[in-house]
Amino acid sequence: MDPSVRLLPVDAVEVTVLVDNAIDVLVPSTPLAQRPPMFWEWFDHPQLRAEHGYSLLVTVRRGGWSETLLYDAGIGRDTALHNLEVLGRGARDVRVIVLSHGHADHHGGLEGIARALGRRGLPLVLHPDAWRDRKVVFPTGVELHLPPPSRQDLDREGWQVVEERGPSLLLDDTVLVTGQVQRVTDFERGFPLQHARAGDGWEPDPWIWDDQGVVVNVRDRGLVVLSSCSHAGVINVLRHAQRLTGESRVYAFVGGMHLTGGLFEAIIPRTVDELRAIRPGVVVPGHCTGWRAQHLVAQQLPDAFLLSNVGTCLHFTSA
Repeated sequence: MDPSVRLLPVDAVEVTVLVDNAIDVLVPSTPLAQRPPMFWEWFDHPQLRAEHGYSLLVTVRRGGWSETLLYDAGIGRDTALHNLEVLGRGARDVRVIVLSHGHADHHGGLEGIARALGRRGLPLVLHPDAWRDRKVVFPTGVELHLPPPSRQDLDREGWQVVEERGPSLLLDDTVLVTGQVQRVTDFERGFPLQHARAGDGWEPDPWIWDDQGVVVNVRDRGLVVLSSCSHAGVINVLRHAQRLTGESRVYAFVGGMHLTGGLFEAIIPRTVDELRAIRPGVVVPGHCTGWRAQHLVAQQLPDAFLLSNVGTCLHFTSA
């Protein structure tokens, strides 16, 4: 492989599942996955919220240095902020925000984050296609609107918007934003039901080119790849990360695989077969992965599978 970016290795990365579709307070902790603790007056305290959305809080550590970014913000206007507060984490620790793509279940919570931060001019990194106004047209005829983030609102709140199609490095070159993912597989075909506004009408928009992941290279262990929805296809996402960095080892994958629903269930077996060939050490499928795909991943990669859960802090460390 011929890497096109120089991603510096880190000693550790902590990934907190801030927003996801599910929460189970009774799931036990493991050395890798620290679940929120229980205590005597737990029922009297504010509770973590789950929703159809996704957000990860990511802290990288190198030497005595550490920095934090937010990858997506869920759909509820205050869900990500609420969960941060319940977990005792501060929004003001965040140095930069990365948007995976323009669907509302990933950017809706920016409003609450902005309210907590004030006009700090925090960088927000996104692909230019994230501004596209979209809808999903189901075979039943039902249409679902997927509004993009509002430029006007972001400007009013003082965000420093950074548009980038290609890969970019953040936090002193320790975090890679993949940019537009190259599509190389023959079975991952985007989202055929999606359309985007074009002039006075709509046009097919199946590929969702704005889909982008976040990658960290943990020293001596390999890549930790985060992908909110994997509209590009999770295998494409992982191969793209390997190609950009020149690192073939995948320490962990955390995120959505978009394999839920009848349209995608046919490619679940092929996806899991390809995932097994990549041999990630840890797989934490969440959000839009779907229960059928999760079950097959758990069955076929039992030593790697880890249940996603709102509030879980994942600790990936060097050997």
